[in-house]
Amino acid sequence: MMEAQEVEVEVEAQAATESGDQQIKLYSYWRSSCSYRVRIALNLKGLKYEYKAVNLLKGEQFSPEFRKLNPVGCVPVLVDGDTLVADSFAILMYLEEKYPQHPLLPPDLQKRAINYQAANIVSSSIQPLQNLAVLKYLEEKVSPDEKIEWVKFHIGKGFSALEELLNNHAGKYATGDEVYMADLFLAPQVYTAIRFQLDMTQFPLLARLHEAYKKIPAFLDAIPEKQPDAPSP
Repeated sequence: MMEAQEVEVEVEAQAATESGDQQIKLYSYWRSSCSYRVRIALNLKGLKYEYKAVNLLKGEQFSPEFRKLNPVGCVPVLVDGDTLVADSFAILMYLEEKYPQHPLLPPDLQKRAINYQAANIVSSSIQPLQNLAVLKYLEEKVSPDEKIEWVKFHIGKGFSALEELLNNHAGKYATGDEVYMADLFLAPQVYTAIRFQLDMTQFPLLARLHEAYKKIPAFLDAIPEKQPDAPSP
């Protein structure tokens, strides 16, 4: 039979494991919107993690060492003990299933479907068309000026769809009065849109949500400028 002290130690160890304390590593780049989503999720769920910077501008994502983590050569990558997960959508679903605190998906199936749709618009119809590889190609093959117009066009197209999708579902946040997965995708994407000087007055709902996210500590702590690898002001 275990002594009381031994039981207490075992319980504490189990709690530390379940909370992800000191075991999660996130391979991230400060300005990556995909990494940004995952940082928000980790913060919301209260999971401590070790930040592992991958400098995309220097091509560190293509190193043999990083390719062992993610053959595609993209951030983010999450390492949780013996589990390795790449791709932000896959990482968020993994975190949701393993760490139930602060659910990222609502119990209502219709609201859950809207969250999936909003996340998918960002992750498949906007972000891939403005990522570093695409912009570099456009700058080299077309022109730097066309690069900016390309970004604005595709973000604007996606934002128009999001405004229509969320119009009848938004509350304080994207799909009601609780923060869910859609918000984790929207916050980094609106941040990026503003960085590219997209006129957000065209998208009043998304602009309002952007202001709401500024009041949430988990979102504020995840912004690019606060990351360890962000350039000094």
